[in-house]
Formats: sequence, C-alpha cells, structure tokens
Amino acid sequence: MIRYQKLGYVELNVTDINVSSRFYQSMVGLQFVGEGAHHEVFLRCGNDHHNLVLHQASQPGLKLVGWMLQDEQQFDELHARLQKSAVQFRELSDAERAARSLGRTTRMVEPYSGVTFEFYLPKDQTAYRFNEELAKIQRIGHAVIKTAHYGKVVNFVREVLNFAESDSIGDGDGIAFFRCFPNPYHHGFGIGHGAANGWHHINFMVTEIDDIGRALHRLKTFGVPVVFGPGRHPASGSVFLYWLDPDGMTVEYSFGMEEFPEINPRHPRQMPRIPSSLDSWGSYRDPRMASRGSLERAFD
Repeated sequence: MIRYQKLGYVELNVTDINVSSRFYQSMVGLQFVGEGAHHEVFLRCGNDHHNLVLHQASQPGLKLVGWMLQDEQQFDELHARLQKSAVQFRELSDAERAARSLGRTTRMVEPYSGVTFEFYLPKDQTAYRFNEELAKIQRIGHAVIKTAHYGKVVNFVREVLNFAESDSIGDGDGIAFFRCFPNPYHHGFGIGHGAANGWHHINFMVTEIDDIGRALHRLKTFGVPVVFGPGRHPASGSVFLYWLDPDGMTVEYSFGMEEFPEINPRHPRQMPRIPSSLDSWGSYRDPRMASRGSLERAFD
C-alpha cells in the first residue's frame, strides 16, 4: 500500500499575483520565499521549501496539490496502482523539479474530478525556518475540492491512492474527509458534492486558538469578507474561521484536530447532512463560501 508523510503544498491560480501575494503574507501570515522563472510566487508556512505557490492566470482556482511520500519505494506502488487503473501519469524532468526545489515527483490527474495531484519527495533534508510574524501557523492543513462525481472520486482516492476515510457528512451528497495514510490528522483532503467540478478551500492549521481571534479582528479591520465562523467542526473537533481571498476563493484557519493511530483506528462515521454537522456552535455560513475557483487539469 502507498504510504505518505503529509500534504506538502498547494498551487493556486490567481488573477492578480501581486495583490494575492501581499494578501497571503499580510492577511494569512505566510512567508515570502521567492519568485520562479515564470514569475510564480513561492510562500512558506512550515519547515518545507514552500507550501503555497501562486500563478498568474485568467481565472482563479486550484492548479495542483502535492503529497509527500514516505520514501522512494512508494513510487513503485503508486505507479503500479495508476497503471492498473489506466490512469495517465508522468514523472517530472530534472529541470522541472529543480525549478520548484523538489526531488523525485510524479504528476497525475484524478480521472473524475480533474484535480491534478503530484506525489513527491523533497529535494534534500533541509529544514527551512518559518518566521511566525503574523500568526503561529503550524502547517498547511488540508485542501478540499467539490465534484459532481462524488462517489467515483471518493472510491478512487480510497482504493487507488490509499487515502483513509475518517468521516463523511451526508449520504453521497455532502462531504468526505480523508487522511493520507498513515498521517494521523483527521483530514488532509476533502471531497465535497457539487453541481460541477471545482475548488472548495485551502486550510492552514494554527498552534493557538488566539490566532483565530486575532485573525477575525484583522480581517474585519481590513474589510475582508468572513464567510463562516468562528465555530467548531464536529467531525474533526477543529475550531475554524473561513474568509475570502482577493479572487473570492475560500481560506480557512483551524485550531486543533483529531489524530488517528496507524493501528486499529476508529471506524469512519457518517453524519447527517444538517447544519449542526458542520458547526456545533451554530455560526452563519455565507453562500459565497467555496463558490469561486476552477480545477486546472495538467493534461487530458
């Protein structure tokens, strides 16, 4: 079976890269790392070279999601599973990897949602320093998409990619939460049901609940739309706050999350599709939440 370390990075398309770069630094608290050859912006929120990459594009959305594998041997299992499922993939060239400070990397497109995944190892064992100037961000937490092919995508990430389901809300019409096995955190990837394939939100986990409160006041001060929270998710136990970036894409801070043991974890729960399954505190969910963002296919 495929074994993972963690969710490593997310790459987003934005319509004004300068505005978005300033926003993710001054409102979210990410650290500027540098620019790439195509003027993409690299940002960090942990000890990796980067955790978020911004690309200039005509429409906003998700470009790709990167999953760090446990070791080199996992590529053999990954490639075998993709070949067995007739899923196209390719390994990145030396030049492509060097431009993004990555080691060995495989790219593929999930066949039903169209989301692009990369599976990688870091270029080296360097532990980079994240400067916690605005918020004590612990790590990039999770990425969530929405899809009209909910059941097929859920089955693919479970059966082919060996993600472990933690919980779900609704019976095929809500959202499913997956952890990249054996990573312990309740979810690193979420799959929501939607009328069409699209981007839902990006999450950053903070180390103090005070970061939630400070963010709320910071966002209100600068007129940034807060679209959900603060509240608490019953599934993961996380305290949350969601807001919109300059393109109207959704960003989340969360504090705290259930962790699963690798051996004998509890069984996934199916919760009813009602508001209290999303927030036990009863906060208002603005309809603008998760309403913007497409999914870019790396190849067809």
